[in-house]
Amino acid sequence: MGHLADEAKQHATDAITIGGRHLTIEDVVAIASRRVPVQLSTDPAWRSRIARGADFLRRHLESGATVYGVNTGYGDACVVDVPMELVEALPLQLTRYHGCGMGRYLEDAEALAVIAARLNSLAYGFSGVRPVLLERVADLINHRVLPRIPAEGSVGASGDLTPLSYVAAALVGEREVDYRGRLMQARDVWAELDREPLTLAPKEGLALMNGTAVMTGLACLAFARASQLARLASRLTALSTVALDGRAAHFDPMIFEAKPHAGQAEAAAWIRADLADRADTPGHRLQDRYSIRCAPHVIGVVCDALSWMRRDIENELNSANDNPLIDPDGERVLHGGNFYGGHIAFTMDALKTAVANLADLMDRQLALLVDDKFNNGLPRNLTGATSARAPINHGFKAVQISSSAWTAEALKHTMPASVFSRSTEAHNQDKVSMGTIAARDCLRVLELTEQVFAAHTLATVQAVRLRLRINASTSIPAPLQAFIDEVTLASPFVDEDRALEHELRDITARIASGELVQGALTQGVLTQGTLTQGAAS
Repeated sequence: MGHLADEAKQHATDAITIGGRHLTIEDVVAIASRRVPVQLSTDPAWRSRIARGADFLRRHLESGATVYGVNTGYGDACVVDVPMELVEALPLQLTRYHGCGMGRYLEDAEALAVIAARLNSLAYGFSGVRPVLLERVADLINHRVLPRIPAEGSVGASGDLTPLSYVAAALVGEREVDYRGRLMQARDVWAELDREPLTLAPKEGLALMNGTAVMTGLACLAFARASQLARLASRLTALSTVALDGRAAHFDPMIFEAKPHAGQAEAAAWIRADLADRADTPGHRLQDRYSIRCAPHVIGVVCDALSWMRRDIENELNSANDNPLIDPDGERVLHGGNFYGGHIAFTMDALKTAVANLADLMDRQLALLVDDKFNNGLPRNLTGATSARAPINHGFKAVQISSSAWTAEALKHTMPASVFSRSTEAHNQDKVSMGTIAARDCLRVLELTEQVFAAHTLATVQAVRLRLRINASTSIPAPLQAFIDEVTLASPFVDEDRALEHELRDITARIASGELVQGALTQGVLTQGTLTQGAAS
């Protein structure tokens, strides 16, 4: 049990508190990606509210009141009365018949983000659940008892019912979970942790499942990855400007004061900081092509969009989004539709379009770099081969072809999911959000875009090395030199054709995790800009 003591020690130092406070996207990412533990609030007022909600619901039922999903059937079957002797069994039935998910299983970070989002919603105090339920959901995070959640099967209203049934099932000791790298039955894990599987109280199955936690958790991860790409796109634009012997004047601050979109001014400032005091070289084109000159205008759309996306994602994250709601103060049961994921659906549809535009921007810059008709004297396809070997070397030709394929696939996935509502469940769920599909689409677009960025990263660093070979006095500003040095450790200069798959995979993984971007985030002007608002909330 030594690992349990280690976890308890970690709780005391850096745990994120759930309950009675605003949870940020960064909190969810820390829980999901950095495996930061959680702890429930010790505030007596918050703990009293949770207990009073469950107590009121129990008394309300004992008085003979009818509450949807507690002593009625679910969905269209809300007209079916459930006898009191079956009320205790009803939550377990809900978890079982929704065990029909398909597709890939969510990755560990995704599952943790989902559980964190569900826990925070239940901790809002409108769900009528017992404190012990919140404690067990926290156990899933802190002991890494990760339900195997199939990605497919939710229409995004009445909540993420089918995927969240796997969270509920894990709590009651059913289905498989991933525990410390082992695939185990949930009941065996609880036994190893010296706990009994939870017996769900009336409404607790519905409270766990009837919400937007899957789409919201995934949206938090998507937001963080998109933020990183916006900064990296600016760095790669600066690097491409050096490689192409382009013009720094395109990023003059007055240009962006004259068209005052905050995001594009921010992107231009990042590029200026990376280019430092670079002087323009006379003799080349008066204006660089759009993919260089207009890069802040493309990247700026992402920066500005992320500000309102943060608002909507964090509103959803910090909401009671199940049904019915239990008001412990007014002692009312409120039947509504807060499980509807429309805001997350629209946010994810918009974000995947903005991110795909970054993929297209980077792919167009890469196309300039490899083409000796447009790259201002660099070798064809950025080959580093000597003149004797040049006829049989093709450098980054295939990398650019692959980048084009990844970009095309990313663009194809920008079809909005939110407009494809399907009437289902006997026309009870007759207008649904499709938010979870939109979130999954967005993550796929991000995955493809990160591959494009990896290709661009390797090619642009190669191009700068080649520029230095042509002109050893080419000025490389310090932020860009540090970036080049870091990439070189993973991918040496390509002087002779070699397979680049493993190097591309390594750089892609470092982009997705944020590792490659961290240097960029600690340099330049990214301190209080659009992307960091709320990080310290």
